[in-house]
Amino acid sequence: MSRFYRGIFIVWVALRYGLDEMVLTSFKKPWLGVLARMISVGRNLDAPRGQRLREALERLGPIFVKFGQVLSTRRDLLPPDIADELAFLQDRVPPFASSIAIATIERAFRRRVSDIFVQFDETPVASASIAQVHFGKVLLRDGTLREVAVKVLRPNMRGIIEKDLALMAMMAGWLESLSADGKRLKPREVIGEFDKYLHDELDLVREAANAAQLRRNMVKLELVMIPEMFWDFCHPEVIVMERMTGVPIAQLDRIRAAGVDIPKLARDGVTIFFTQVFRDGFFHADMHPGNIQVSLEPATFGRYISLDFGIIGTLTESDKEYLAQNFVAFFRRDYKRVAELHLESGWVPEGTRIDELEGAIRTVCEPYFDRPLREISLGMVLMRLFQTSRRFHVEIQPQLVLLQKTLLNIEGLGRQLDPELDLWATAKPFLEKWMVDQIGPRKLFEQLKAEAPRYAKLLPQLPRLLHDYLENRPADHRRELMELLAAQKRTNKLLQAIVYGGMGFVLGLLAMQLLLRVRIF
Repeated sequence: MSRFYRGIFIVWVALRYGLDEMVLTSFKKPWLGVLARMISVGRNLDAPRGQRLREALERLGPIFVKFGQVLSTRRDLLPPDIADELAFLQDRVPPFASSIAIATIERAFRRRVSDIFVQFDETPVASASIAQVHFGKVLLRDGTLREVAVKVLRPNMRGIIEKDLALMAMMAGWLESLSADGKRLKPREVIGEFDKYLHDELDLVREAANAAQLRRNMVKLELVMIPEMFWDFCHPEVIVMERMTGVPIAQLDRIRAAGVDIPKLARDGVTIFFTQVFRDGFFHADMHPGNIQVSLEPATFGRYISLDFGIIGTLTESDKEYLAQNFVAFFRRDYKRVAELHLESGWVPEGTRIDELEGAIRTVCEPYFDRPLREISLGMVLMRLFQTSRRFHVEIQPQLVLLQKTLLNIEGLGRQLDPELDLWATAKPFLEKWMVDQIGPRKLFEQLKAEAPRYAKLLPQLPRLLHDYLENRPADHRRELMELLAAQKRTNKLLQAIVYGGMGFVLGLLAMQLLLRVRIF
C-alpha cells in the first residue's frame, strides 16, 4: 500500500512540474507533440525544462536528488541544458534527528555513545542524501585524543531505496516501450547504474576503504589531504575519520584574502587529478565544490582537502591502453585511427561506416586544435565526442563517463580559480609519461616480469618431460621422434630470431620514445 501511495505522489509531482510534457516533446513524433500541447493547457510551464526537472527531483526527496546528481554525469545521454541544470543539485538535505543518529551508532558498536566518544556533538555539521556528519573526540588505543568526524547513514535507507528504485525501473520500462527514441536514452541502463552507485554508498566501510587507498596513493604528493580512517570505529552504517579543518573551495574570496596562491592552487588541482587517473588508475569521481576544501593551517597551508569517497572511478590497464592510443591519434589528427579504435573496442555496432564516424570525429576535434592551448577544453572535447557517439549508438563505458564528468568538474574549478589556466600544459608531463609507459620499454619489461614465474616453473620441467617421452616411447614412434627433434631445431632458430628481434624491438621503442617526445609534445 505504501508503494501505491508513493507512486501516486510521484505522478502528482511529475504533473505539477510538467515532466510528462517534457517526455512527450522529446520524441520525434508529431502526434506526441500535439498531445503534449493539449495536456499542458491550464498549467504554468514557462520555466526551462531543466529547471523543472531539477525542482521536481528536489521535491521527491533525497533518493531522487542523488539520482539527479548521477544522471547529470551521463552527458552522453542527456541534452546539454538538462545536464547543466542537474549539475546544480547539491546535497542540501534536511538533517535527521540526532537521537536517531545516536541510536544508529549505539546499535552498530553495541556500546553507549558516551563510552565510545570523549565528546560527541549532537548537532550535525553537514547533511547529505545518504548520510550526515557529526563532530566529536575519541581516545585511540595508544591513548591519543583525536578530533574526529562521524558519518552516520540515514535510517531505513535500504528499504526506501529499494521501493524508489522499483518504481524508477517500472517507469524506465514504460519509457523504453514508447518508441525507439526511448530505447536510445537507455533508461533502464541508467537506473541500473544508479542502483550500483547507491548500494555502494550504503556501505560506509567501502567508502572508508576508498579513502584509505587514496590516502596511500597521495601521501608523497603533498598537495592534497585525505582524512585518516579509524578502523576500530568503522561499521557499514557508521565511520569515524580524522576531522579536517579547511575552507570550502567555493569561498574563494576568503581563500584569496588568506594569501593562498590561487594560480598555483588551480595547477595543483589539475596535477592531483591527472596523478590519480594516469598514474594510479584510481580517482575521486565526485569532486564537486561541496567535497573540496583548502587548508589554511600553517603546516599545510594551501593544500587541498578531499571529502566524501562514495563514488570512485577506476581504469584498468586495457582502459589506459585504449586511451593512450586515442590520445596519440588525436595529437596526430589521425581521426581514422580513432574511428578504428572505436570499432576494435566493440563500442560501435556492426555495419557502422568508418568513414562516416571518422568525419564526425574530425568535425568535433578539428576546431579545437587551431586554438591557443590555454583555450582548449579537454573536458568539452570529450563531452562533444560522447554526444557525437550517441548518433552512432556507441556504447560508452561507465568508467570513461566518470572520467569525463570528473575532468569537467576539475577543469571548471581550475578555470574558475585561474581563467588563464593552460590545462594541456599542466597535463603534458602526465600524458607524456603515461603514453611512454604504455608503449615503451618499461611496459615490455613489466609484461616479461609478470610472465616470468610461469616460465620459471615450466622451463625446468622440459628436460624431464623429454626424458619421460624417450623412455616410454613405443618402438614404432621413431618417425614422431625425428619430427620432434626437427621441430626442436626450428624452435631453437625461432628463439634466436626472437632474441635478436626483441633487441631490435627495444631499440626501436627507445627511438620511438624520442620521436613521441619531439613530434607529439
